[in-house]
Amino acid sequence: MAPMTTWASNDDGTISDEEDAYYRCRAKDVGLVITGCTHVQSNGIGFTGEFASYDDTFIPSLRKLATAAKSGGAPAILQLFHAGVKTRPELVDDVIAASAVSGHAGPFADAIVPRALEENEIVGLIEAFAAAARRAIAAGFDGIELHGAHGFLLQNFFSPHSNVRTDKWGGSLENRMRFPLAVVSAVKAEIAKHANKPFALGYRITVEEAFEGGLQLADSLQLVTRLVDAEISYLHVSLSSALDQKPVKSRPNATIVSILNDHIAGRIPLIGAGQLKTPAQAENALNQGLSLIAVGKALVINPDWVADARTGRDGDIHLAISAANVAPARIPHKLWTVIDATPGWFNVVTSPA
Repeated sequence: MAPMTTWASNDDGTISDEEDAYYRCRAKDVGLVITGCTHVQSNGIGFTGEFASYDDTFIPSLRKLATAAKSGGAPAILQLFHAGVKTRPELVDDVIAASAVSGHAGPFADAIVPRALEENEIVGLIEAFAAAARRAIAAGFDGIELHGAHGFLLQNFFSPHSNVRTDKWGGSLENRMRFPLAVVSAVKAEIAKHANKPFALGYRITVEEAFEGGLQLADSLQLVTRLVDAEISYLHVSLSSALDQKPVKSRPNATIVSILNDHIAGRIPLIGAGQLKTPAQAENALNQGLSLIAVGKALVINPDWVADARTGRDGDIHLAISAANVAPARIPHKLWTVIDATPGWFNVVTSPA
């Protein structure tokens, strides 16, 4: 189950009963559940209705989510992030990022200029990620995933577009890798200290930014090497199309998945996400070398996707969503509101009269 934002938490940042039902409805057959993202500092919220993990008072809420996500018997991973330049400005007083550089236009990006973080704030953020990992352990999760993709804070520091710092946290590739690797190190230390059973540490990555001055694949491969050396549990690559997406500039005859597979060379599992909607597409992706495939939108529409795929009921898997899906699929009201109001995100059809 791919990490998907639900916009459905309670106003106080705790898990709602609608979210609880949403996860239970989809967790019964999948092999792994990765939750939607949760902000590790109060000033890092990226979406309305986003559940929080920035304080110990949220541990009971996180425990409720872990119980729901694990209700089908699969392990559950809590995805941690700070939205950085994509923080919702109407929800915080101070939007912060690696540098005072506005985010590149995207479906959820705001054209605002954030405040560049001070040195002591960077150290505090590293500690915040580690503390959220400790809460995930206390709540009963089986691992955490660091969200280093989609233009959020970890990517803000890694990208030469959004990180123009001149101190040790920016400039050279080595310096731009410093923050994400420091977060990995701090989280690993918390896992070693607090986990009494195997506990996964995954990293989600966007490997390229398709605009001038943006992140390049060659830099991402160097970060991947360092992440493998740091003994992360898996790499999760987020793509617009996992089956056939190719690099913007380099190696145009190879897919990004094949390049990553060759680079990782079996040292850690590789999860791929991106337009994997049918069992045939999923099988194709696995045959291309992915260790696991992450099903997102198709699982929102079809909570029984895995059971249907396993039993050959491909014809029962829908590729479009309508208002008629909301109740039987336990789709939270706020999630449906966003889907219905965002043309092109899902294939939305009008229900028959």
